[in-house]
Amino acid sequence: MAKQDGELLTGAEALVESLERVGVEVAFGIPGGAILPAYDPLFDSTIRHILTRHEQGAGHAAEGYALASGKIGVCIATSGPGATNLVTPIANAYMDSTPLVAITGQVNSAAIGTDAFQEADIRGITMPITKHSFLVKETKDIPLAVKEAFHIAGTGRKGPVLVDIAKDALSSKAPFVWPSELDLPGYKPTVTPHARQIRAAAKLISESRRPVLYVGGGVMAAHAHRELAELVDLTQIPVVTTLMARGVFPDSHELNMGMPGMHGTVAAVGALQKADLLVALGTRFDDRVTGKLDSFAVDAKVIHADIDPAEIGKNKPVDVPIVGDVRETLRELAKVLADMPAPDADAWRAQLGTMKDRYQPRWDQAPDGKLSPQEVIKRLGELAPADTIFVTGVGQHQMWAAHYLPHQTPNTWLNSGGAGTMGYCVPAAMGAKVAAPDRMVWGIDGDGCFQMTNQELVTCAVNNIPIKIAVINNNVLGMVRQWQSLFYENRYSNTDLATETWPNFPMLAEAMGCVGLRATNEEEMEDVLAKAMQINDRPVVVEFVVHKDAMVWPMVPAGTSNDEIKVARDMAPEWEEEVL
Repeated sequence: MAKQDGELLTGAEALVESLERVGVEVAFGIPGGAILPAYDPLFDSTIRHILTRHEQGAGHAAEGYALASGKIGVCIATSGPGATNLVTPIANAYMDSTPLVAITGQVNSAAIGTDAFQEADIRGITMPITKHSFLVKETKDIPLAVKEAFHIAGTGRKGPVLVDIAKDALSSKAPFVWPSELDLPGYKPTVTPHARQIRAAAKLISESRRPVLYVGGGVMAAHAHRELAELVDLTQIPVVTTLMARGVFPDSHELNMGMPGMHGTVAAVGALQKADLLVALGTRFDDRVTGKLDSFAVDAKVIHADIDPAEIGKNKPVDVPIVGDVRETLRELAKVLADMPAPDADAWRAQLGTMKDRYQPRWDQAPDGKLSPQEVIKRLGELAPADTIFVTGVGQHQMWAAHYLPHQTPNTWLNSGGAGTMGYCVPAAMGAKVAAPDRMVWGIDGDGCFQMTNQELVTCAVNNIPIKIAVINNNVLGMVRQWQSLFYENRYSNTDLATETWPNFPMLAEAMGCVGLRATNEEEMEDVLAKAMQINDRPVVVEFVVHKDAMVWPMVPAGTSNDEIKVARDMAPEWEEEVL
């Protein structure tokens, strides 16, 4: 039953009432001493609380939920180690601009700073990786802190906010007062782009001959896929979509050159390198995209549109900065460009199209009849329903999934981009399935990543969250091994995980309440994929035993120019023959 304003409530009751008022439907967490008062009123709340097996799992699940639902993810932990176990997902959410509110218990206010049992300065620890953080010591301050936290997390450049609440603030009583307005001096995100900058950008676009739309995760976060499609239809400018933007513009479109960067397509990397104009939308010129910065897109003028002014000009000098919501920016650009000549870029489009056709990502057949990991991922994508949500861990399988899955629609591709967090897949897939229970959710994980957070499969089994996990098992830390092969003379120091028998992933899955399957060849692959697609009453784990020496191509070696891209070992594309 909803509480009334002015009603005398404990801080714990005020916290739960506040969460309900901001629209929280699901929270992931683990109780403990300092946060325990909050779990009593939570017992009677409309909020669905999912008890995870590790706080890191709770944080990543909240991220997955946020990305799949478009809402703000919520995770809850106690003080000390409970709170510090949230650091990784908080950092991950910060790097990838995922809206998250982390609520942690803290020791009694009088004990703060005394090294009390399970005390940690979680506010200080997370200060560099949160948009904002609160330390609440008085019961009366809880409603305002919650309302401000959700506002900050979900507006402007989205991100994580921490609310740390002292145990005595949760236990004491005060009149409940829900704030009617928020007063946040200094926090006023610019949403509407400046008309003069829009006109300047449109002029550069109209006059360009080799333009590229460099599309980042901000376009996904702004739900601006329709506006992007309209701009492309109007201007016929080629598009590259970063790792965080896969699916925001369909791969099947002839003007989509694919993903740029260290493991990007030749067409996407070439488009950026040889462009005369970059229209950067909701992206931050990450080092994985730019390579050696002083050799990146040296002939290009730059239009950079982002809601975060701190990103504009941070890594790459900008000719036309546009601060504002990228959805609004795309709308305004389209209005102005509708009355201007389209870029004269026929030759540019033709050359990029030739490059795209010639240098499609490819793989070598696996030796001795073994499975190729790329083949597994491609086949999984072909068989999964069109609205499937795909979630990955980090490493080779992530890059193969970025290339070989059918990225056709927005908000169906979840992965850890900026932080590169191994262990993200299983709990994030769990959160995505909670957000979208009627859609199939496939996690594609490596055997290394899977062994970091697979305990959350128990959470899935207990709570009837039937995700599906494909474990691409090459028995090694694949991406690290690839670097050792290429740059360390095949000295494989500490990258072999085990023999081919330990752990037994299907048995491990069965022990956690899931269906466990295994495939070692193409025939078995088809069989287990068909079975997995039909099981929807409990989680499924499918182990695909693949060969350990498969590599991710193309590749730009770290710290080098994108011009050094290789399509295979010691093989580079012929740039100058194919690009103006």
